[in-house]
Amino acid sequence: MTDSLSPNEEQTSFHIRYAETDAMGIVHHANYLVWFEEARSAFMRARGTSYTAFEAEGVALAVTEARVRYIASARYDRRVTVFCRVERVQSRKICFAYRVVDAESGQLLATGETHHICINRQGHVTRIPLAWQRLMAGE
Repeated sequence: MTDSLSPNEEQTSFHIRYAETDAMGIVHHANYLVWFEEARSAFMRARGTSYTAFEAEGVALAVTEARVRYIASARYDRRVTVFCRVERVQSRKICFAYRVVDAESGQLLATGETHHICINRQGHVTRIPLAWQRLMAGE
């Protein structure tokens, strides 16, 4: 079933806003990346922290790759659920995987991944702090 949680996965749900759609009421493809970002934030909040706390340690996660596979159209005013999980964590990299489903029918609308590299305030690649690596990995 597409709407059940996998291990180390969180979810967030919302109604599709009119501003996210085209003239046909279908969600514009770029908005899925915004939804992925919201799902990552929900993932962090579900673990009792936030991306703001991560940045307070002098590091950030820069997106190095993003992929979306569109399966079915998402439409205005439908409620969607975005599932987010950590696919893998390495010393400097993290990969998140996503599923977007229609919250009422459970129909899979899209899947995707984003890859991130950890950088410091000077923009140099650095290690993800160990405590954050463990948190992201669900340890």
